[in-house]
Amino acid sequence: MALFRGLLDIFASEANKVDGRTGMTEKQKRLVQNTWAIVRKDEVSSGVAIMLALFTEYPEYQKQFKLFKDVPFDELPKNKRFQAHSANVVSALSSVIHQIHDPALMEATLLSLADRHKARGQTEEQFQNLKKVMANLFPSVLGRQYTPEVQEAWRKMLDLLFSTLCRVYKN
Repeated sequence: MALFRGLLDIFASEANKVDGRTGMTEKQKRLVQNTWAIVRKDEVSSGVAIMLALFTEYPEYQKQFKLFKDVPFDELPKNKRFQAHSANVVSALSSVIHQIHDPALMEATLLSLADRHKARGQTEEQFQNLKKVMANLFPSVLGRQYTPEVQEAWRKMLDLLFSTLCRVYKN
């Protein structure tokens, strides 16, 4: 029995050890991946929710998307180009979240994403506003699974994601 308890203690200490590259524990990484699975189940609907929340808070951002800039807001959810872009947002985030155990790959993916968006005219402020929108959506999307522990894990994840994305704007 003592051996079993010792192994549990070792496992618990490893799960709570902070990864210096991400600032997150293994447990927090698992919490992020497990709760993101809820979002990933329906990439189109989840992406549409994220983009609609962004455009509700910042309506001027819609004008930057040439494929659906002139689509009336209430028609966006049914617009296939909007749905495709929205699904791509979730898909890109899913890739990054999947890469959380390989911080160098995750960083490279995020920097590439930021470079592409910067070239299209998106700003650091817009990324920061997307971060706020996403953080505000999590309680309703995750429901009872949005515990204080999950909230803290997501706070760290969003800080990591968006600080990495915004490094492109510092250079």
